[in-house]
Formats: sequence, structure tokens, C-alpha cells
Amino acid sequence: MKAMVLRGPGPQLELVERPTPSPGPEQVLIRVRACAVCRTDLHVVDRDLPDVPTPIIPGHEIVGEVISAGSDTDFQPGDRVGVPWLGHTCGRCDYCAGGQENLCGQARFTGYQIDGGFAEQTLADHRYCFRIDPGYSDVEAAPLLCAGLIGYRSLVMAGEARRL
Repeated sequence: MKAMVLRGPGPQLELVERPTPSPGPEQVLIRVRACAVCRTDLHVVDRDLPDVPTPIIPGHEIVGEVISAGSDTDFQPGDRVGVPWLGHTCGRCDYCAGGQENLCGQARFTGYQIDGGFAEQTLADHRYCFRIDPGYSDVEAAPLLCAGLIGYRSLVMAGEARRL
């Protein structure tokens, strides 16, 4: 598969050919159809974030189609999914149990610590793959996997409003 990879020092992305990864039991392999560019992706490439591992494939606003799925997932080939910034957590700590996975001490992030969507295919933890409504095109849905989720979460947390 082709991928844009950040290697060694300097902010240079390089187009490389990589083997197609195989999903583990809790992962899905996704054919990337769209991956938006977020300012955080630029921070990764510019090394503004600490400890950027290299080589790494940036990109965390991913929309694509499931190619294959691990045995412990409920996804099927052909499912249309989105993958956000948060890419993996322990699933056991108090934060994970309380629905605050973003605070997990073992959290790993797509396109920063886990290969992301600037590639033809990507692997993702099934817990952080979300089915995408067919009413949105791939390009429209991709940015919603970051800033859109922040806005949506705020609405959910605010609850039902009342008119003053």
C-alpha cells in the first residue's frame, strides 16, 4: 500500500510503499476514502508535539470502508466507518470505566502514536471506529471525526436546553 510517512528528523513526509497490515482480533483494516488535515496533524509533522515516533503515518480524521475485521469486532467488510484522534485505551482504568477514555494513562492517538490515515489502508481499534451515516459524503464526514466530535460532545454534555 502507498502511505505518506514521516521519517527521522525534519518535517518531510515521504511517499513510500508499505506492506498491507493484517488486523488483530480487536482491529479492523480500513480502505481509506478520505482523511482530513487537522492542525494537530501539522503539529505532528512539524514536531511540535513531544516524542513523535518515527516512522509514523499521520492523519486522524479518517473515513473509509472496512476491508477485513478481527474476530472480536462487530464490523463486517463493506461497513463504512470513521476513525478519530483517540485510537486506543486500556479499557480498564477508572477513566475508561467512567466514559473519559481520553484521560486514560495508556491512551494512544491516531496519526501520532498509531499509524493514521495518510495511506491507502489503515488499522484501527474497533472500539474507536464509528459507523458513518450515508447522508454524509466521505469528504464531508472526515472533519467531523475531530472538531465535529468536540462540538457534538459539548451538546450531549449540556443536555436539553430550556428557553429563558
